[in-house]
Amino acid sequence: MKVVATCLLLLPLLSMAQTNTETDEHAIREVMDRFMDAWNRHDAKSFAAVFSEDADFTNVRGSGATGRAKIEVFHAPVFATIFSKSHQEYTDIKTRFLRPDIAAVDVRWKMTGAMDPQGNPRPEREGLLNFVMLKNDARWQIVVMHNLETSARPPPK
Repeated sequence: MKVVATCLLLLPLLSMAQTNTETDEHAIREVMDRFMDAWNRHDAKSFAAVFSEDADFTNVRGSGATGRAKIEVFHAPVFATIFSKSHQEYTDIKTRFLRPDIAAVDVRWKMTGAMDPQGNPRPEREGLLNFVMLKNDARWQIVVMHNLETSARPPPK
């Protein structure tokens, strides 16, 4: 009888935890929606806004920037050139909560409309974004981002 009573007392806590996880997964997906929307509008300021003030960003070539302001500065010229006609979307999101306020997030992406430095169209691209996200003041932000391109590319000349 004690076991049944204990289970009945714990059941609301379990359902509350599940609700919080679902709420946080939804909030993380909203961050990814804002990330993709800013990319597709080629808006460096909005793009950087989903990152924490002290975030670290690394692109597919291993270059990057630290801090929201530098992430914005890093993206402004590529949004005006090689990615000015690009469109990116996510195809899958996998979230693993390391703690209630820290999540590792893998996002599969596809991109069309990118150009090489000479302005020639590049083929469709695919890759994986890997994020560490932190919930601070009830708001999820990217604190670390690494980008990996998984589509085949011709060797550099």
